[in-house]
Amino acid sequence: MPREIQIEVASDVVCPWCYIGKRRLEKALALLAGEVSAKIVWLPFQLNPAIPDAGLPRAEYRKAKFGSVERGRELDARVAAEGKGEGIAFAFQRMERTPNTRAAHQLIELAQGQGKGAGVVDALFHAYFEEAKDIGEAAVLEGIAQANGVSGWPGQANPTDVAEKEEGVRSLGISAVPTFILARRFGVSGAHPPQALADAIRQAL
Repeated sequence: MPREIQIEVASDVVCPWCYIGKRRLEKALALLAGEVSAKIVWLPFQLNPAIPDAGLPRAEYRKAKFGSVERGRELDARVAAEGKGEGIAFAFQRMERTPNTRAAHQLIELAQGQGKGAGVVDALFHAYFEEAKDIGEAAVLEGIAQANGVSGWPGQANPTDVAEKEEGVRSLGISAVPTFILARRFGVSGAHPPQALADAIRQAL
């Protein structure tokens, strides 16, 4: 019988390494097929909670963060190369805004309560990174909720609960994402290769 394990993933949907990490976690679990039965729980973590609700122009934000537009492009190229190996076609050149992800995390939390978290997380990553959509926009979030069969959005979202959960993540000392918390025993930070993640899951068990 497969052994059960809960894997909590502290992640932000505007973090490209979190998207890559999600794909690598899926590959790790495929390596453990028949050996492990995993319950995945997505934990909210805003990389940039101070971003205005309307977001910021991405070029302006990246220049302020990395010192120059050119440096930002170099980092994008590195991530795009890594993503290609995971089947992700990053559309950095078409992305115009860096959104605030508070509402996106609220949608993920609502979806998880309905057993639809995985689909919503994937849809948010895909919309932002591959379709260059602004996932801070209400219409984009509404479309993702409808496409994934999430009921009660946005009226039944619980901002207070999500904010408290994010504070809980930070209280664990987590300051970088993705971070995988394995069976509440230890954490693995970073988008590690699938075999390394599989080995860490075995160790947690």
